[in-house]
Formats: sequence, C-alpha cells, structure tokens
Amino acid sequence: MVRPRLCRRVKFCPDITYFKPQGIPMKNLREVILPVEEYEAVRLKDLENLEQEECARKMNISQPTFHRLVLSARKKIADALINGKAIKIEGGNFKTLKI
Repeated sequence: MVRPRLCRRVKFCPDITYFKPQGIPMKNLREVILPVEEYEAVRLKDLENLEQEECARKMNISQPTFHRLVLSARKKIADALINGKAIKIEGGNFKTLKI
C-alpha cells in the first residue's frame, strides 16, 4: 500500500501564473506545467537563498523530497527557456500558510 502524500506548505499562491515567450502566438506554444509546490521550492532555494534543510522544514517535507521538487522545477523551467515553451503555474498538493 502506498503511503499518502503530505500536503506541502507554501507561503502564498502566485499572482502571476503564466509566462510565455514574446512574439509567439498562443496557438503555436506548448506549455510546461509547474505545480505550486515546485514554484515554492524554487522561490525558497533560489530567490531566498535558504539551505535545503530550512526549505524542507518550511514546506513540511523531508530534505530528499525537497531536493526532488527543486530538480523537477528547474528541469521544467530550463525546458521552457531553451525550447521556447510557456510556463503555467497551477495545481499540486499544497496548503497555504495562515499569516
């Protein structure tokens, strides 16, 4: 039996959820879906410059799980940048923090 996934904690949902290359019509674009928890992992690690252990603690997940989230997010972002795809931030298994 598979263990149920824990909800990841995120500080807030992003206001801007879609990025696309300039000058390419939407009908010609392919999308990369970036779940909200992967977005939060990149925000904590790359924007806030926190250590992985601290990031994992803030998201209420293990450090190896956090590492997998960051790797997956970075791969999707690189794919979108290199191959001219749109990035759509949506979905995932998360709860927003009550501030």
